[in-house]
Amino acid sequence: TPPAESEFEVEVEQEDGTVTLEIDMQWDEDEGEVATDVAASKATFEVYEDNAEQYRWRLVHDNGNIIADSGEGYASKQKAEQGLESVKSNAPGAYVVDESKDDDGVVEEGGSKATFELFKDSEGKARWRLRHDNGEIIADCGQGYASKQKAKQGLQSVKTNARGAPVEEGE
Repeated sequence: TPPAESEFEVEVEQEDGTVTLEIDMQWDEDEGEVATDVAASKATFEVYEDNAEQYRWRLVHDNGNIIADSGEGYASKQKAEQGLESVKSNAPGAYVVDESKDDDGVVEEGGSKATFELFKDSEGKARWRLRHDNGEIIADCGQGYASKQKAKQGLQSVKTNARGAPVEEGE
């Protein structure tokens, strides 16, 4: 909560077809409140042990929906955490490829070591999975969607929320 009297500066630059907007606010620390424990995501990663004594992770949105999961179990908690860290670092910049289209075209540009694949399952439901460039599936939607649009919204939520999501112990 910045005080009413604070320094505020806006800078706009345009160079080589790129526009940059920089906003800067400054005030004395004792004059305004700063919340430092704010989450940068509307989701939380949960690491848990399943009934088969395998470790898994899931990304749970604040609304309670599971928006991504590990798909497979890991032999150790450490391996599950490594898997979710790979999702955190790769999901935000991943390409999106629509495998359900006839032309197999790239839907959205990206730039990470993983690709979101949109596809239809055997029941005709829309799904997505996140495949690392080593071929491994590092995340999936865990459920079929009624439409491709809903699947795209789901993967977009993962792209938006994965990087800043805190990690908690699940049940």
